[in-house]
Amino acid sequence: MVLETTTLVDRVPLPSVRQARDKHRAIDWLALFQGTCLVLIETASFAASTLLLVLGLPLFVFLLIAGWDLTALFAQIGNLADHYRSAEPLARRFFAQDLQIAFLIAAGGLTLLRLPAFLHRLDRRLAEGSPRHG
Repeated sequence: MVLETTTLVDRVPLPSVRQARDKHRAIDWLALFQGTCLVLIETASFAASTLLLVLGLPLFVFLLIAGWDLTALFAQIGNLADHYRSAEPLARRFFAQDLQIAFLIAAGGLTLLRLPAFLHRLDRRLAEGSPRHG
């Protein structure tokens, strides 16, 4: 049994094939649209996984320090919250800025480390869909 699906993209009339002025080649609008969607999906996946890794790193470090004991972990977090609550407003502001800077550095560094593999995977995925690629 053949499964036939009709998506919104299939129902939208695509522009007629136009000749490019410079190269006199036909523009394949459907392949362009599919490639754009693939790039957007892969990029969103890359960004989400990078953010989840960066946000999960402090939890991992706290659990490691606590010896994988949740009671000790929550005691450390409670102690940090008590010190934060009793700190002066200027110290709170500096602490918040330090956390923001640390997050940006961690996210940027992890992104730079993962970027070459992501670009290689994206190039491979784009080459799979187009026999004319490369």
